[in-house]
Amino acid sequence: MIAVDGLTKSFAVARPGDGFGGTLRAIFRRETETVTAVDGLSFSVGGGERVGFLGPNGAGKTTTLKVLSGLLVPTAGRVQVAGHTPWERHPDFLSRITLVMGQKQQLRWDLPPTATFELNRALYGLGRAAWAQTRDELIALLELEPLLGRPVRTLSLGERMKCELCAALLHRPDVLFLDEPTIGLDVRMQRAVRGFVARWNESTGATVLLTSHDMADVQALCPRILVIVGGRLRFDGPPRALVQQLAPHKRVRVRSAAPLSDAVKARFSLVEDADGAVAAVAPDALPAFLAALLQAAPVTDLSVEEMPLEEAMRRLLSEGAA
Repeated sequence: MIAVDGLTKSFAVARPGDGFGGTLRAIFRRETETVTAVDGLSFSVGGGERVGFLGPNGAGKTTTLKVLSGLLVPTAGRVQVAGHTPWERHPDFLSRITLVMGQKQQLRWDLPPTATFELNRALYGLGRAAWAQTRDELIALLELEPLLGRPVRTLSLGERMKCELCAALLHRPDVLFLDEPTIGLDVRMQRAVRGFVARWNESTGATVLLTSHDMADVQALCPRILVIVGGRLRFDGPPRALVQQLAPHKRVRVRSAAPLSDAVKARFSLVEDADGAVAAVAPDALPAFLAALLQAAPVTDLSVEEMPLEEAMRRLLSEGAA
């Protein structure tokens, strides 16, 4: 459904002048420098996949999404989305994709959401019966009924985002590009948006490419992640594989009825913190480690954890910056 081969996108950026004289000269003769936002990026996404597209600020994620949705023309490379070259803006291509950006909106500020729904029906040339069926399905899934008669400016951020999703999906696109769809939402609304995206993907088979800095979004929605750093692909695979690659050991956390002796801490390589003591243990050594620890120490609580995805991302990005 999405094929990207050697995608590169560079921008000419004005170089600011130094001091008043430099600023004055820049008015008449502006110097520029080339900044490469995406650098030889290649990946593919199959139909019906939910893929997280991750990286630090400035990594090229939004630039890539804009190329994939036809808003930008790349400097080099080949891109196909739903069988089309995006920047050619073929009507069939536009009818098969949607782009939802958490910091942008298409809803008309002083009108109720239904006005935008009706406008999108006309823009996409949708038959009224099919449009009404999809609209009613989305309204039920997103629980929008109480919001439909209110001006958009009176809705909360979470309520507006749910209406944005409804407006973006009325034409039943095959590909969803979601850029920070839960940014600024409270925990309840985040969970509602994630649940809706998962249900829509499963019921329609739509392909989802999600960018988010919230790892809870990624863990809830994405069996596969792509990580880019400096416009280049650094990782492609399941989130758990990234965690195991960067932290192959399990994290054993221990709480005890009495302070642990120095001998126990040394024997089991336990490091105390504010929430007990922690040790890193190889998976194949875990059963013997736990059995010995339970005999040697007055353990009252014990948990075995993997490194959180957020921490794994921090490590990967730190390696990329080194």
